[in-house]
Parts: sequence; C-alpha cells; structure tokens
Amino acid sequence: VYPIFAQSSMAELGTDIHKAAAFLKQGNPVAIPTETVYGLAANALDEKAVRKIYEVKNRPLHNPLILHLSGKEELDKYVNDIPTVAHQLIEHFWPGPLTLLLQKKETVPEIITHGMPRVAVRVPNHPLTLELLKNLSFPLAAPSANPSGYISPTQAEHVQQQIGTKIPYILDGGNCTQGIESTIVGFDNNEVIIYRLGAVSMEEIENITGDVSFYIRDENTPQAPGMLLKHYSPRTPFYLTEDYLLTIKNMEEKKIGLLLFKQPKINLNITQQEVLSVNGNLKEAASNLYAAMHRLDAANLDVIIAEKFPDDGIGKAINDRLERAAVR
Repeated sequence: VYPIFAQSSMAELGTDIHKAAAFLKQGNPVAIPTETVYGLAANALDEKAVRKIYEVKNRPLHNPLILHLSGKEELDKYVNDIPTVAHQLIEHFWPGPLTLLLQKKETVPEIITHGMPRVAVRVPNHPLTLELLKNLSFPLAAPSANPSGYISPTQAEHVQQQIGTKIPYILDGGNCTQGIESTIVGFDNNEVIIYRLGAVSMEEIENITGDVSFYIRDENTPQAPGMLLKHYSPRTPFYLTEDYLLTIKNMEEKKIGLLLFKQPKINLNITQQEVLSVNGNLKEAASNLYAAMHRLDAANLDVIIAEKFPDDGIGKAINDRLERAAVR
C-alpha cells in the first residue's frame, strides 16, 4: 500500500512504475518521462484528476491536453474516423514524437479538449512510460511538467525544481532523447495540416504524405496543445537575434548568456555560453536545447541572447521555440 500524497512533501524521484501507477489510480498527477519532454500526467478519464494538472501548472483551461496511449490498438476506444493518411503516419512514427488531432469519442472528457470535437493523441516512445501505460486501465493526459509558459523539462531534476512540492512522484527516465515537444498534425480529409512544429520535421512527414500545410495559430481559441504565442520562456529576459554582435553591443555592462548552435564566440565579454551541437547536428541541438536554457536561466544573468538556427528540418521547430520564448 502506497502512502496518500501530502501536499507539503517534496516529490519522490524513482523508477517504480507500480508506485507511479498507485498515485495515478488515487487521482494524483505524477511526472513521467517521454522521448520529447517530461509530462505531468493524470488519469485522462477522471475529470478531477485532470483538473489537478491545470492547477499544478497554472495552465489556462482553454489550452487542451494530449492523450497518451499504450499503443495504436487503443485508438479506437477514444477516436472516430481515422483517415487513411493518419494510419500511414501511425505506422511510420508510433511510438514516437508525432501527435494526431482526431475526432474524439464521448469517452474523452470535455476538459481534455476544452469542449472541442477533436482530441490530440500519441503513443510516447519511452520504455518506462510505455510499461506504466500498459499497467493502467486508462490513458494519461499529459502536458509538459512545468509551470505554464516556462521552459519545458527534459530531466527529472527540472521537474523537481519547478513543481516538486506539488506532486507526489517523478518517474525518472533520464534525459529526454528528442528534447523538444511532439509535432502535432490534423487532417482535412486526407490533407495533412501541421498545428505545431516539433521533433518530427515537416520534411519527414512530407516523405510519407506528400505536401502539408500549416494551421494559422490563434491563441484565443487554440485548436491543439502548445499553440500559445508566449511559451517555453526563461525568467531571464530572452532575446532572439540574427546579429548577436549588434545585440551584445546594445547591452554592454550587462551579464550576458549566449545560446548558440555550433561555435562558441571568442573575445567577447560574455558571462556564460551554451553551444548545442559542436558538430552542427540539428537533432542534437534540439535534444540539448531546454537543458541549456535551464542552465542559463539559473546563472543569475541579466539577459540571454540566442542566435537563430538554420531554418530547415528540425531547425524550424527550434526557431519556433526560441521565437515564442523571446521578449516581444
């Protein structure tokens, strides 16, 4: 028998899926590892439990959640009318960092979708979380395990630092391999529409489906999770620039941190630099992105300056995260 969670205690870190399952069955949210980022998970079929996700994160109720399933065979319990092209994407990318926006069944509570007719679903690709899901009789609703709008967590310690006093357990699965959130796609008949750029690139999807289009974001009525304009932000003022030398020059006398793609900048008066991939590998850069942002944000800097990344492949998703983190 596992203890009932007392709100004043700090979350326990561990790898015990049975303990995590016990807390989830009691209606408590727990943090889970995925290949993208750590999620704050609760029983998706229990409205009270789902409401706790919103409370812990201070997440706006109009921002919907992703349903995490143990496998594609679970889909028919929760969605209708799966287009042919969606089946093609499932065969190629699941389990993995691709989320599909599909017509929901009544089994999915309205709080998950903010009353909208479609639900975001995916099968995460992390052995601990897949094992956990297979030990549960319900799917998990899970946004990122951080205060709403802040940098997403890619290590258990990030979760502990941010919301550790608000949840009972963090399932520690090590560093997240992909490092940025899943790509979200929807469908208009068999046409594929990207709602959120993420760890699966547009080009990878087009290799399966042919041309895709982009949904124009409206943060007042987000059609899918992760569509708010201000998101993924450190507490330190954060600037995205195509000319870092000019930006630095305009901020003389300040303690500056740099977030860079592949080369450190020498002969500059910089307090701290983070290089995401010395080999110039965009997938590696994505994997390292949020951990580097957490380190910079903890370094007592006056400002963080990030350089724009090459705008191709997964670089588009990295730039999307940097643009939404930046000061406007």
